[in-house]
Amino acid sequence: MNLRDYATELLPRLISYKLARAGLIKPSNPIVLTFSVTAACQSRCKTCNIGRRYLENPEISKEDLTLDEIERAFKSLGHIYFFNISGGEPFLRRDLPGIVELACRYLKPKIIHIPTNALMPRIIEKTTEEILSIMDKYLPRVPLTIKPSIDGVGELHDEIRGVKGNFERLMATVKRLMALQERDGRLHVELGTVVSNYNLDHLDEIEDFVHSLGVESYRNEIAEQRAELLNIGDPITPSARDYERLMKRFSSKIKENISHKRKVARITEGMRLVYYELASEILREGRQVIPCYAGISNVHLNYDGEVWPCCVLGYDKPMGDLRRSDYDFQRILRSDQAREVRRYIKEGNCACPMANQMYSNILCDPRRSIKVIGNVILLNLIYYARRMFG
Repeated sequence: MNLRDYATELLPRLISYKLARAGLIKPSNPIVLTFSVTAACQSRCKTCNIGRRYLENPEISKEDLTLDEIERAFKSLGHIYFFNISGGEPFLRRDLPGIVELACRYLKPKIIHIPTNALMPRIIEKTTEEILSIMDKYLPRVPLTIKPSIDGVGELHDEIRGVKGNFERLMATVKRLMALQERDGRLHVELGTVVSNYNLDHLDEIEDFVHSLGVESYRNEIAEQRAELLNIGDPITPSARDYERLMKRFSSKIKENISHKRKVARITEGMRLVYYELASEILREGRQVIPCYAGISNVHLNYDGEVWPCCVLGYDKPMGDLRRSDYDFQRILRSDQAREVRRYIKEGNCACPMANQMYSNILCDPRRSIKVIGNVILLNLIYYARRMFG
């Protein structure tokens, strides 16, 4: 995100979101679209039951939206800023490059982000190359982030992810992606951890290992009970006290390791420092610490065409169904059903630290946005001081 983009594209929308949440105007287009492109997944994670559902019923992936359906939906939505691809496992869709091409043509995102369970190193590498080639044609200056998951080092990772040999394949995937990143600077390799009761005491080891690989961007977010993950009631979320203690250490490590990070990563880290504070506060107090703009700034498209305000409310609070709305995104966003969902959120009936939505909420909150700017300035000062003086 550069200053020009913020001033010309993001700021007017952020202002409109505040007015829309206050009921003064109708919501403008969201800046973030998360698209769960498939119900298919080979993992059997302790923190998510999507893979178990798929293994029990592989036919469910036949409900995935087709490219023709996706094109109609994207045409109706218009331009966004962040395009987050999710799953299931996104790289199980052989037409994933085609989905990205449609996004480039119709959504015109400024950032594209794809997570992966890293079980298919060669396919992930080849597909990423195809995606970069497509982006070169349509959006040559847009960065692409690929984020393999790492929930432990060695056997712990395999145990949590439910697949023997996953860690070995993760290392092979990272090696291939890092080599590709060397050849194409638009690619950003990032590793991510779901912080749960299963790996709470291993975060220092995980983070140190990630930095030993030379991966400059590492993020974690807390394991949550989400409708999307089919894990409501599962005892996966750490206590507020444990999470806050770990995030204080993690924030200190961001500053320690900042000298190895590129400009984009330093800006992202400035945002994450604020996110970790807010996530801890939300867990501790159980309320919306800052207003939530789910269903306004962000929308989530499920693999079967349902449109959600976020993946936490998911199946419980859908805003509409593209297959029942002639694939008209705007029709759904303007519907009475969507209005009721946004009212439910505005009234504070839910509260969560889900990272994707929290980043938008931070941008919509002036005080927290100023804090992000201050963090970025501080991190840049640390970066240049260490570069100059060692």
